[in-house]
Amino acid sequence: MTLGDRQYDSALREHVHEWITKIKNVDILVGVPTFNNEDSIGHVISRIGEGLETYYPDLKKAIFISDGGSLDNTRENAYAANIPDSVERRVTIYRGLPGKGTSFRAVFECANDLSARAVLVFDSDLHSITPQWVKRMADPILQNEYDFCTPYYRRHPFDGTITNMIVYPLISAVFGRNVRQPIGGDFSFNLKLSRFWSEQPVWLTDVARFGIDVWMTLTAINEEFRVAQVDLGTKIHNPKDPAADLGPMFFQVISTLFYLIGIYEKNWRHEQHDFDVPVLSDHTGTENMKLPEMDVSIQKMIREFEEGFSHFKPMYRQVMDMSTFNELEKTVQKMEGQDLCEFDAGLWAKILYDFVFTYQNWSRNRRRLVDIMTPLYFGRTVTYVKELNHLSWEEAEKVIQEQVSQLKKNRPYLVNKFDIWE
Repeated sequence: MTLGDRQYDSALREHVHEWITKIKNVDILVGVPTFNNEDSIGHVISRIGEGLETYYPDLKKAIFISDGGSLDNTRENAYAANIPDSVERRVTIYRGLPGKGTSFRAVFECANDLSARAVLVFDSDLHSITPQWVKRMADPILQNEYDFCTPYYRRHPFDGTITNMIVYPLISAVFGRNVRQPIGGDFSFNLKLSRFWSEQPVWLTDVARFGIDVWMTLTAINEEFRVAQVDLGTKIHNPKDPAADLGPMFFQVISTLFYLIGIYEKNWRHEQHDFDVPVLSDHTGTENMKLPEMDVSIQKMIREFEEGFSHFKPMYRQVMDMSTFNELEKTVQKMEGQDLCEFDAGLWAKILYDFVFTYQNWSRNRRRLVDIMTPLYFGRTVTYVKELNHLSWEEAEKVIQEQVSQLKKNRPYLVNKFDIWE
């Protein structure tokens, strides 16, 4: 075990415990996980501070910046950001496995020790955050209407392809919860849920990294906490090209998702129901900013798809039903010598279910299993990007809903696999 893999009893350092002892308690705690965000963190902290003072002048409130050891001026800029004197602030480097999840763990612990009535977390690279976001996320928790709120916002259709093509459709189809942004990064929750999460033995797993968002959402759903979505308007942040910026995020998010589908099998397998997850909107001042342009490396994804299929072909035969594999092979063959990819939503649905099921009984390296999904994800994303080219946000949502529909339609394909396995 390396130093970075050590399990600490607390993610909080001593100076944070001293700060907590000094201020004793808060009504609202806002956590901001950071890592090398010097260009955006000041704006985020200032907007949060303004929102806290404007909408909750009589409540006790604090901002907690949980940093992953930034090498730039993130922490300095977080301290320098202008906030009202009535808002407490603490900036710290958390302890434990490096990753967003450990940063959240520090927020959970801080909230627990401060007995916070409402806990909010916001991403540190947001350009579109407004003071109203604080009110919209905090009110449902303070008023005890819900235990957990996920964000609901307009995003560029090419921003968040892991969400659009995998996480959101699978959660909607398997668990029957239409949570549009299950890994959006901006959440609110109550003290009961914060304590539940902090007590779970997951802080040496992928949950301590990028698996945290999907883990929070699915545990809240399956442990029967009250869940809602909050309309925040438009999300503009630092987007990532799906062909260039996947990195470890793909593996950590997808592995956590597949693992939780297995863990909560009893909740979805034998009965299929769609449960309403309300979208809370005040319908006043909802920001609909112009979405920025995004470049996507189509040619790189096509190349990765073709080369990946050729390289991993024997493993795909092991993972997929033969009919599904044959359909995939025909899709690749149609691409030869052409700058196109016709990878339809129905085929992608069956492939996702093949990988979900195989993950549960895979006796070899699961990391390798999820890694070989990446070329297939690129192939499906190419088709998705071309389908959405020049479409409005509303039109693009219809394409994404078609992916959800195909997964729901093919849900018996997954259930049958579990039935045979049993």
